[in-house]
Amino acid sequence: MPRAKRSFATSSTALCCVLVGAASCGAQSTAPSANLVETPDPSSTDGYLWMLPRGFPLPRTPQDNPMSSAKVELGRYLFYEKRLSVTGSYSCASCHEQSKAFTDGRARALGATNQLHPRGAMSLANMAYGSTFTWASSLMSSLEKQALVPMFGETPVELGLSGREGPILQALGSDATYRQLLESAYPQAKMLSLAHVVQALSSFERTLISGQSRYDLWATGADRRALNDSEQRGLKLFFGERAECFHCHGGFNFGDNVNHAGTKVREQNFHNNGLYNVGGTGAYPSDNPGLMGVTGREQDMGRFKAPSLRNVAVTAPYMHDGSMDTLRAVVDHYARGGTRTASGPNAGDGATSPLRSELVHGFAATDAERDDLVHFLESLTDELFLQNPVYADPWPSHSK
Repeated sequence: MPRAKRSFATSSTALCCVLVGAASCGAQSTAPSANLVETPDPSSTDGYLWMLPRGFPLPRTPQDNPMSSAKVELGRYLFYEKRLSVTGSYSCASCHEQSKAFTDGRARALGATNQLHPRGAMSLANMAYGSTFTWASSLMSSLEKQALVPMFGETPVELGLSGREGPILQALGSDATYRQLLESAYPQAKMLSLAHVVQALSSFERTLISGQSRYDLWATGADRRALNDSEQRGLKLFFGERAECFHCHGGFNFGDNVNHAGTKVREQNFHNNGLYNVGGTGAYPSDNPGLMGVTGREQDMGRFKAPSLRNVAVTAPYMHDGSMDTLRAVVDHYARGGTRTASGPNAGDGATSPLRSELVHGFAATDAERDDLVHFLESLTDELFLQNPVYADPWPSHSK
């Protein structure tokens, strides 16, 4: 299908054009630039092409949910579908906004019924490479499994579909737009099912790939002027043995839970980063015990997933509970080796927690060096990803 050129403004790079296909081509119709490689997916059903940043491996997809452009497009409509909630006014995108790297800017996410979630909405960037999903569950090993949580979870309620999925699916299935999308994605299907919704949503989310930040342009040699002196100093500190940030935030995705077509072992790493030490026992607040809430093991208290740092400058506030407002506060936390809560029910010094990860040990850094680290983290923002229209709401504003 023919593609049309679309321009975007970026902060400091000449790569300000991407090619965007017609809506029916799916979210990976972004065409090659100096930093993108067109990569066929051998497991797809229709010759699906990934547009992967240089250095990014081929994502692994489930055998029972291979990629297809039509399925991706169905998923994009469903991602922004407000009728896919108990109130008819909430969608996946309500907690995952593109301009915020598919987060929502809240300390803790808010569900369709205004129930507050104990944790913040995670970024969906590069979930195609995830090996575990959500903040602290070893059970969420695929996007398909995770998709059921916001749809049917009741503690807290997010989309609130439990017991209401039948009428909602029937209503969506009778919509002419969905009939056409379903016919393209699932030619043998007679009606829209929950399995279709889960598979299509997961397929769309896998296309949300970010890897064209200024850092990437610098690292791949596409633009060796893309990082200024302060950012390059911050880079050296980030990857150096003094700060050692890279141990939990390394590799092409700046994280440590990675799964792709070439991996042999599924990584599932969770860490206690010394954010809390309630009562000096290593405890975390009761509504956020981390991985312990799933395993029941005391040694898993306060252990959470280290999220990717890509686009981290636009995903504030930080930590699983949104307890830090700025990147400088995050840098100060790790430089200290933990956060001290002086008073209140969560009082304690995370730097002395008996459960704190050995990877979080603090490091010496001047104010200028801490600023350099922040500036480097800001260079991980991918402006093209935040603005790419093939990830945007496909519904006309007057139709919903």
